[in-house]
Amino acid sequence: MAGINKLTKISTAEGGMIGVANCASFGKCKTTVYNATNGSAPLSGGTRLIDYMVIAGGGAGGKSGGAGGGGAGGYLNSVAGENSGGGAATTLLPVSTKGNSTLDITIGGGGAGQTTGGDAGANGVDSTIEGTGMTTITATGGGGGGGDSDNEADSEARPGGSGGAGGGASYPFGVGTGVALQGNNGGNASAASGSNGGGGGGGAGAVGGNGSGTSSAGTGGAGLTSCITGSPVARAGGGGGAIYQNTKGAGGTGGGGAGARQSPVQAGSAGCANTGGGGGGKYSCGTGYAGGSGVVIVKEKNNARGVWPMEQAGTAQSDGAWPDGTVIQAVTMNYLVVGGGGAGKSF
Repeated sequence: MAGINKLTKISTAEGGMIGVANCASFGKCKTTVYNATNGSAPLSGGTRLIDYMVIAGGGAGGKSGGAGGGGAGGYLNSVAGENSGGGAATTLLPVSTKGNSTLDITIGGGGAGQTTGGDAGANGVDSTIEGTGMTTITATGGGGGGGDSDNEADSEARPGGSGGAGGGASYPFGVGTGVALQGNNGGNASAASGSNGGGGGGGAGAVGGNGSGTSSAGTGGAGLTSCITGSPVARAGGGGGAIYQNTKGAGGTGGGGAGARQSPVQAGSAGCANTGGGGGGKYSCGTGYAGGSGVVIVKEKNNARGVWPMEQAGTAQSDGAWPDGTVIQAVTMNYLVVGGGGAGKSF
């Protein structure tokens, strides 16, 4: 019995088979991207497993002086071989669902641009997937970037709640923190002076950069790239820090907004919509830069390895959910091919 992890016996009524236990899913690799504020996601009749990407709204950048960039929204990704937030290979698994059911999708908005000078940016809003028979999946909004004020309660960079990247620091207060499997910490400001550069917001793939005196603000932390939709797309970059003169902080790859510069004036930018990117730090007048809204992506898996009840296979076939050969999944295998020997000559 070596090499067999688990056996399951299927009743005679279902075909009388014994084999390796598995969860067959006939979703035909259908992938759907949800960008709306909220909505529903109807699943195909044969779908029993889904891969998912859930990204929350990014945090807004701080306002005034060397303000910090906003952190990216929390980034959860179950696709094998890819990374979840924090940069490590994902340990998240596909989720079991019930076919012919509907998932409830909530897309978190980005943190609103700050209007009060000296205050930290607002946190982004959570994104979620909920459904019958499954545990709710929640990505937490990114932390707001630090402001430029001596009032710690108002100015300190915000953490990403229970997840999400932290906001970049400004003034003498600390960075916003991220949590494993969702995001990274923000970067530090260089010193307690409004002329110095603020820190960059944390991204899904990297911590935010630190400000460097009056010469440069911190760059937003890089986001992560996924091929869940079939093509590589970067998302969840942190926002860049603001500075009075010299080099403002660039936004992190994956939708992070750039920080602003005051002299000569060079505008920053908000986080990109549907990436969960953090907003850039804002130096002075006007409303601060908002975070980008999040996104949810659902991939209905084809998974029919091992054995399964004949009744289940027959039902999937009649429902039109049985794999028909039009969707081919990549596999890794070892093989040996030996050609036939040549014939001898007869005399």
